Amino acid sequence: MPAKSSSLSVPPYVLDRPNGAPLDPPPVFSRLRMESPVTRVSLWEGRLTPWLVTRWEDARAVLGSPAFSTDPTLVGAPTFKEDTRQGPRGFFQNYDDPIHATMRRTLTREFMVKRVNALRPAISSLTDELLTDMGKLSGPVDFVQHFSLPLPSLVICELLGVPYEDHTFFQAQSNVLVDFTATGEQTAEAFGNLAEYLLGLVQKKRISPGDDLVTRLAEQVDAGDITDQDAADLSAFLLFAGHETTANMIALSTITLLNHPDQIPYLLGEQDQVAGAVEELLRYLSIVHGGLRRTAIEDFIIGDVTIRAGEGVIIPVHVANRDPEYFTAPDDLDLERTEARRHLAFGYGIHQCLGQPLARAELQIVLPEIFRRLPDLKINIPMEEIAFKQNTAVYGVRELPVTW
Repeated sequence: MPAKSSSLSVPPYVLDRPNGAPLDPPPVFSRLRMESPVTRVSLWEGRLTPWLVTRWEDARAVLGSPAFSTDPTLVGAPTFKEDTRQGPRGFFQNYDDPIHATMRRTLTREFMVKRVNALRPAISSLTDELLTDMGKLSGPVDFVQHFSLPLPSLVICELLGVPYEDHTFFQAQSNVLVDFTATGEQTAEAFGNLAEYLLGLVQKKRISPGDDLVTRLAEQVDAGDITDQDAADLSAFLLFAGHETTANMIALSTITLLNHPDQIPYLLGEQDQVAGAVEELLRYLSIVHGGLRRTAIEDFIIGDVTIRAGEGVIIPVHVANRDPEYFTAPDDLDLERTEARRHLAFGYGIHQCLGQPLARAELQIVLPEIFRRLPDLKINIPMEEIAFKQNTAVYGVRELPVTW
């Protein structure tokens, strides 16, 4: 059973990033990483007290160990809602092996670097079209609505074979899935809505196949490897995850670079420079806002702390990625940083993000092009007026008015 403690003796888990420094982790985390790197925090007003692991090395140890489960329904699981559901097995990040391995294996080939690189011309073309269309508008223009959200939505639609004209529907479901304030019933309904939509698309692809991922999943159904429902749920998961995270990363990266204009020229250099710059932005921003969460299924020792089976763990990767033991001057953005690839922005171990090659490709193409095409880009409101997403699983902004 999870340890219980008074909310007076265990500090609450802090989610909100500071108003004065919205791109940084809450300052309390830096203090805890130095003074008490494995410590209790409270959720649900002290009724649950999972462990908080803030050092990079310890975070990797937990994320890479089979001693921990990702199942959010286990007793002691450090969820932010008491009625959290596991969801369908196509959302395999909430499952352990063998279900996790089986579901993930159906998609592995789709995200190999060679296949993702074949998408680069399409990503470049979509980037050009969106920036051209946005450039025709008179400012201020919402950068989220006109660029950072539609670009990855169009890319994942291209990959899956999903009609982009349905983007309003699937973006609305995605907003529910990342919202920490949504109830379990609302989340389950959003899961169901996406799955029902994709189940219909799987069946359509049998009649009219295309060169897309949903068609290839339908072929795996026909081969007896997975079920129709699996194909629909896997497609729904990719549709959700494939645009939500990258959309927020594009917007936050743009804000970050506009606040560090001296570093933009480096981003406009050779491809290896661009790749390194993207890794540094991933490290610096680390948009998994609520942290990666695990539950111990056997005892696990970190230093002089024993995490008992049944106890939850939160790994705030945005804190681990600022660990001064592994990153020089970690609170500074340095696009020339050589150790940036050590970051845990995509997780670590068997559950690390499957779609990271696609996310990297999009960011490497999109970010330099924004500043080549719009060298005079400016945010049209003060930083303190930007509406950051403080109650969602993925950190980002709700809108970003810009001019150029």
